[in-house]
Amino acid sequence: MPNNFIRAVIFDFGGTLMYGRHDWEPIIAQADDALTSYLRAQGMELNITTFPHQFRKYLANYFKQRERDLLETTYSYVLQEILKEKGYDEVPEHIIRNALDALFAVTQNNWVLEDDAIPALRKLEANGYRMGIISNAGDDKDVQQLAQRFGISPFFDFILTSAACSYRKPHSRIFEMALSKWYLLPTEAVMVGDNLDADIYGAQNAGMYGVWISRRAAPRTEDQFRIQPDASLSSLLELPAALDRLQVQ
Repeated sequence: MPNNFIRAVIFDFGGTLMYGRHDWEPIIAQADDALTSYLRAQGMELNITTFPHQFRKYLANYFKQRERDLLETTYSYVLQEILKEKGYDEVPEHIIRNALDALFAVTQNNWVLEDDAIPALRKLEANGYRMGIISNAGDDKDVQQLAQRFGISPFFDFILTSAACSYRKPHSRIFEMALSKWYLLPTEAVMVGDNLDADIYGAQNAGMYGVWISRRAAPRTEDQFRIQPDASLSSLLELPAALDRLQVQ
């Protein structure tokens, strides 16, 4: 990679700056029940037992599609589609939004900020780095609320989600959109994340450095051994020193 002065650091969110404290399966079931209960309270005749499973099945199909084409379809769109199938066309946007808020109110309680996140962000800020977040997520408001809840929003110039811009990592377009906010060259930025494909390969393919946070990463698949991060770290506190090393390469 050409030698450039690194000016900016972009973080992944889930699995990098935050993690789930408990197993997700019962949390998701509770969240889907909350969404269904809200919709029923609005007069929709939805089966309290079967609708949560149907909603999750719709999401699973959409998740498979988005992994193939790297284009995000929002939770809002998916919910509107399944409600149309149930005979509820033209559901007001505020009803859709409130239903999703009920769902995310449950899931947000399972997310925990990494203990070393704020100390690392403070150090990078003191060292003069610009910072942003790129998150693959089906709902922009959920991500923005989590960042505010954790008190980390002020550290970042932007929090860019795939729900807001349509493109998912590792699509190069989402990295280009992030860099355009600073008018920086790709070689002036580092992507920090736990996912070798989405974060590291995606960033390097876009011309950026890729720093892998391995502590919560899934085991490497055989195909992922072709991906070589520019640095591999087990803690965010190691990041400032890693950036210093990349500066002199």
